[in-house]
Amino acid sequence: MITKKYWLLSVLILAIFTLSCEKDDDPVEIINEAEVLVEYLESTDSPLMKDYVSSDMPSIMGAVEVKTLNTTGQVYILDIRPAADFATGHIENAVNVTLGNILTHIEGVDLSPYTKVAIVCYSGQTAGFAASILRIMGYDKAYSMKWGMCSWNETFVEGWNTTVSNGNAYATQFVSTATEKGVKGDLPTLSTGATTGEAILEARISSVLAADYTPAKISNTEVFNNKDNYYIINYWPADHYADPGHIPGAMQYTPKESMKMATDLTTLPTDKTIVVYCYTGQTSSFLAAYLRILGYDAKSLLYGTNGMIYDKMVAKELTTFSESQIMGYDYVQ
Repeated sequence: MITKKYWLLSVLILAIFTLSCEKDDDPVEIINEAEVLVEYLESTDSPLMKDYVSSDMPSIMGAVEVKTLNTTGQVYILDIRPAADFATGHIENAVNVTLGNILTHIEGVDLSPYTKVAIVCYSGQTAGFAASILRIMGYDKAYSMKWGMCSWNETFVEGWNTTVSNGNAYATQFVSTATEKGVKGDLPTLSTGATTGEAILEARISSVLAADYTPAKISNTEVFNNKDNYYIINYWPADHYADPGHIPGAMQYTPKESMKMATDLTTLPTDKTIVVYCYTGQTSSFLAAYLRILGYDAKSLLYGTNGMIYDKMVAKELTTFSESQIMGYDYVQ
């Protein structure tokens, strides 16, 4: 009787062990989340139904257009500056929203009466970061306001005026010698737990917004003092990379071409901080948002080359901030 019990117990243990082994042997689907996300964002299945980075980016409107559309109620204005600064002075009809809550806010707004959504900050840079995120999420009416509140009224112009007054600090250090891009490698490792492009994107957007703009920006002083710490991207056309030149060691990536999977996206390092710079810091903020969504540690160089080689840019007739950009429009408190 005892022998029979042990025999039955042995059979039961063997059956459990066999089923357990069979379960362990079942193939587990492992996906490359970053690859799924990039393929999704570069496709017509993306929320914007196109590869935004390689088509419309950046999406910027001037203060003149914001003023005109606001007069006729055709623009929805989001001011993402801190509440205290908003209270000091803002565009009439603007709504004060934090960057972290901008997507949640816009999801609850009926945008059908509006032609455009203008996102406003101090200088146009944080607004570029925000507009990029909204565009990527399918809000094709989203634009940053060029130069930010600095262009609205001279009361708010300190940021850009200070930048321009110190705008030639690194003029003697720019070079024309080219630096080759990195070799192609892997995309960043994402671990959202999601399996579709849509779900991965939502998780990444949530993470990027929660971190705010601070980790996505860097000063020119920090970059020049520690150039070897960064993978520096000159986000300009090739001819401008050569003249007026570039930060020593910077690599040239062409807007609307280079940041695709099939071209140069995977030349970006996953183990080094990426610094992107443009003429004003506005376009680079758009790109930094996209790269951070993909999992790269990307930062936009504040104020771009307006804060480094201002006179050279004026001579080359490149985009620069000047008094002519200040519209002198009324504001409310």
